[in-house]
Amino acid sequence: MKKIIFALAFSFFLWTSKANTTNLPDPKKETIEVSINLTDVKDDQVLVTVKAPKIKKDEIIYCLPKTVPGTYSEDDYGQYVADFKALDAKGNLLTVSKSDDNTWIIKKAKTLAKITYLVNDTFDTEKGKGFGKDDVFSPAGTNIDANKNFMLNLHGFVGYFQDKKESPYKVTITHPATLWAATSIIDKDGSTSTDVFEMPLYSELLENPIMYSKPDYTTFNVDGMDIQIAVYSPTGKFTAESITPEMKTMMTAQKTFLGKINSTKKYTVIIYLSSMTQTDAKGFGALEHPTATTVVMPEMMPKDELVEQLKDIVSHEFFHIVTPLTIHSKEIQYFDYNAPKMSQHLWMYEGVTEYFANLFQINQGLINEDDFYSRIVEKMESAKTMNDTMPFTTMSANVLKEPYKSQYLNVYQKGALIGMCIDIIIREKSDGKRGVLDLMHHLSTEYGVSKPFNDADLFAKITSLTYPEVGEFLTKYVAGPTPIPYYDYLAKVGVTKVIKKTPEGVFLKGQIPYIGVNRENKEIFIGANDLPIFYTTLGLKTGDVILAINDKDYSLDNIYEMISESQKWKENDSISVKIRRDGKEQLIKGVVKLPYIDTDGLDATDSSKATLREAWLKG
Repeated sequence: MKKIIFALAFSFFLWTSKANTTNLPDPKKETIEVSINLTDVKDDQVLVTVKAPKIKKDEIIYCLPKTVPGTYSEDDYGQYVADFKALDAKGNLLTVSKSDDNTWIIKKAKTLAKITYLVNDTFDTEKGKGFGKDDVFSPAGTNIDANKNFMLNLHGFVGYFQDKKESPYKVTITHPATLWAATSIIDKDGSTSTDVFEMPLYSELLENPIMYSKPDYTTFNVDGMDIQIAVYSPTGKFTAESITPEMKTMMTAQKTFLGKINSTKKYTVIIYLSSMTQTDAKGFGALEHPTATTVVMPEMMPKDELVEQLKDIVSHEFFHIVTPLTIHSKEIQYFDYNAPKMSQHLWMYEGVTEYFANLFQINQGLINEDDFYSRIVEKMESAKTMNDTMPFTTMSANVLKEPYKSQYLNVYQKGALIGMCIDIIIREKSDGKRGVLDLMHHLSTEYGVSKPFNDADLFAKITSLTYPEVGEFLTKYVAGPTPIPYYDYLAKVGVTKVIKKTPEGVFLKGQIPYIGVNRENKEIFIGANDLPIFYTTLGLKTGDVILAINDKDYSLDNIYEMISESQKWKENDSISVKIRRDGKEQLIKGVVKLPYIDTDGLDATDSSKATLREAWLKG
């Protein structure tokens, strides 16, 4: 999973101003048949019907998940279910009680013929509170927008009978003929309005998201892998074709970087672009699956910015093919959806994955060294804001509850830096011949899709496959409370700390805006009193309404484009700003003067380590 903290300042503007297999269903086990009706949506609800298997007990329990793999949060998908009914073959209602949001207890279960219930979507209920709040993470959520879009993360629609999660599933979905299913599952029905999907296990059903929308997709092949890019853009601003060239370049580079470790034959990238209206998705990022990634991002983004974000987040999800989808513990292999026990090794599942998502870009020439070092510094700075003495293994094993839950975001920061340090140790000890990717190759061979490891044994296994120094690092810095001396490890490859002059944002200082929005007319105004040099040089004042910049009109509708464009400005670029002050319009012309601050940076200053550094970045 990758969560994106998307422009918190925009929230201010807008609202205040596991593994997949090719196994066929076991013919000896009775199939659980499920029907989902997307053609008759009433009150923004979808009807689900589940045909009951033969039940030999007087009581049976039906559950929807409390949590699902990869989300690291308790989301209680059962809370979105309404009008739950259990019926016998004659249509008589059976007695049903609930023990919690996700669990229904059905009496006289031997006579149960079917259950029916209505499902509400999660997108409608998102409040946009930000990371770690009550909202279901959008890429793990559901959307019901009749005749336009249905996001079916199936854990939000389909449950399981207790003790029957190992039964095969057959899901029949009726849908408007104008909508098409983006998914990696094969449709067993040839009609234009009915799809039939079969999976051998409940766990595999949940690993195959489906998005119904007007057909907008591209396909291409990279080194034997068929890749499908599917896009839902509510206004049509983006198409799959418009972003495919960049996606193909990125995924080709990933396949080259991974080499023999990857054997997935088909992969689908499902991209949902949110309108950011009050009832649309607000949790931006992506969620991984063995053969798919679901992505949710705001449609208002400019194309170049969207493509850059997709490059980072889709690559992160794709690298989950390595871990935890191939290399994982028993907690993940035998995941309990309603009483989950979490693994200690988020540093590997999310951290090493995030490290790969950055390393492959320098390794394959998609970014340069300065870009890579800047990313490392950003992660070091972000990690400083988290609890640096909380053992990562402890946080990971308890991530569903506080105070550990609020530290989850550190998996993308300190977790990635843990991966970097281990990579550097292995490179140093092997004279550049091996790295952390080589370690993951060995672990995937040792374990793999169907052979999980014991949580407590992983450090010893890694040590046996690498060097004692790696084991010491894991014990002291990952399982222990000691902060990592990052610069000591970077010095091993000749990279040292330097001070750099860095331009600050013109419209945002971090997440603090210099501008505001009038919600009534969508006009952008200068709202701060203590204005930086950009404003004072041009003579702009607090209260000025910004109407246009460089002959392009701006308002709330395209404010993100204005901010994105400002990040490309260079010192002394010519600029014109059309404003309204005291009711009168005027055009101000001048040059861009950027505010600068001293920031920590990294640079390759030790030429004696050049060979090892080259092996680290390019090996």
